[in-house]
Amino acid sequence: MSDLSAEEKKAPPAFSAESADVAEGDLVNSSGHVQELDRSFGFWSVASVGILADNAWGSGGGSLVVSLYNGGGPGVMYGFIAAVFFYSTIAACLAELASAIPSSANVYHWASVTAGRYGKVVSFYAGWWNCLAWVFGAASSSLFAGQTVIAMYSVFHPDYTPQRWHIFIAFLGTTWMALSLVLFGQRLLPKITTAMGISLMLLFFITTMVCAIMPSQTGAGYASSSFVWGDFQNLTGWESSGWVFMMGMLSGAYTIGTPDGVAHMCEEIPNPKKNIPLGILAQMTTGSISTFFFYIAILYAVTDLTAVFNTPIVALPLAAMYQQATRSTAGTFGLLLLFYIDTILNLPGGYITAGRMLWTLARDDAVPFSPWIKHVSPRWRNPFNAQLVCGITVTVLGAIYVANATAFTAFVGSFTIFTTWSYAAAILPHILSRRRHVTPGPFWMPPLVAYTLGGIACSYILVFNIIYMFPYVYPAGVATMNYACVDGRVYDTAYFLVFVSLEDGDVRGAEGEVGCA
Repeated sequence: MSDLSAEEKKAPPAFSAESADVAEGDLVNSSGHVQELDRSFGFWSVASVGILADNAWGSGGGSLVVSLYNGGGPGVMYGFIAAVFFYSTIAACLAELASAIPSSANVYHWASVTAGRYGKVVSFYAGWWNCLAWVFGAASSSLFAGQTVIAMYSVFHPDYTPQRWHIFIAFLGTTWMALSLVLFGQRLLPKITTAMGISLMLLFFITTMVCAIMPSQTGAGYASSSFVWGDFQNLTGWESSGWVFMMGMLSGAYTIGTPDGVAHMCEEIPNPKKNIPLGILAQMTTGSISTFFFYIAILYAVTDLTAVFNTPIVALPLAAMYQQATRSTAGTFGLLLLFYIDTILNLPGGYITAGRMLWTLARDDAVPFSPWIKHVSPRWRNPFNAQLVCGITVTVLGAIYVANATAFTAFVGSFTIFTTWSYAAAILPHILSRRRHVTPGPFWMPPLVAYTLGGIACSYILVFNIIYMFPYVYPAGVATMNYACVDGRVYDTAYFLVFVSLEDGDVRGAEGEVGCA
């Protein structure tokens, strides 16, 4: 399926639209727009984009310390399992919508259909939530890469105290290296994304095997099963263990929480109504399984959790866990190098998704300077300007990190909240309207299954997004406060001002489309 003929790269029109913006003979896709991007990705390359954008085991390793504070080993394992369950319900609902209305705008477009007469407002917010979430997610991945570079240096220089601007330099290098591939390598991306996805899984396998085998070779031995599965440790200051556990699920949500990643490529793959749901399944399956086994391997390799929290390698606490797994400076450096390569492979997928989302918003005049942002470069065959804006925004976020790490954390910490809000904006109206606004696609769940999964998904989003806004520790101070609730209100106000200021902020592609009842 990855070898596409010239005919396959150009999809047939989804319907014939009568519009002044559509010239005679133009191909119109299911989003209601002229097909501007080549359908150059096959199923395996698109599935690889999803795996790369999610990079579950790498994201889980970078954010592991959050769950360690919120329950220790059991907090990590059971919190991740719970997150996988809830996100699987979200993924199933998104796959159903993607199968019915394959659009690169995904939640933004779907919300315009499922919300009926309220579609214009709901979809506008859904689109902006999703777009900013992916930008924040890309920024956090770039930060992981920068922190890993500094951690590798710290392994051989234990007295070194990293400065934030040191991490920022590494942050810039990795960010623009990935963006260069996205901006100038469109013709290469379909060919290399499959190889990159396979490489990412190979890095997972090597890292997991090293962590699983080395403790038996060094004589340090393994942690007890009670440490991994039974001894709940609350280091947050909150009194309720149940509350602490639910707050710790944020790490699992961050790890597996990108089920829409593949759907942003709807307009670049043949037969998206069937291939996109399969791509979502591939992404969720590989992410869940790989992260589960990586967590088991790394937790059994850690025998001193206090040393992890007190490590001098402050740039990346995961390095301290690698130290205990290998009991070797060279081994620690090697695992960090693999983690860095993994992050580098992950970055293009995140930036592709963020850029495609911004491009679809601009395509419907839902952002300022839409004519410039929505331009598709005839030379590079991609939404070049939208991708560039995302890169510049991430760079600005990195500069904020240098000035104030707490402010940066507040931005990127909103990733999970914003993505799930955007999902709920499409799923909740779909369920409440009994799915009557959408014509079924090849993947269409039976009513009882759809309403059950949709209800669970929306309940999780509404309840846990409130929990994720509470301070991580108690009592909270200025540096330990969770500012996600403040960010949300600021952004929502900004969205409203942008919405009312745009003369033509309508979601034009949602009118009269295939998929609308």
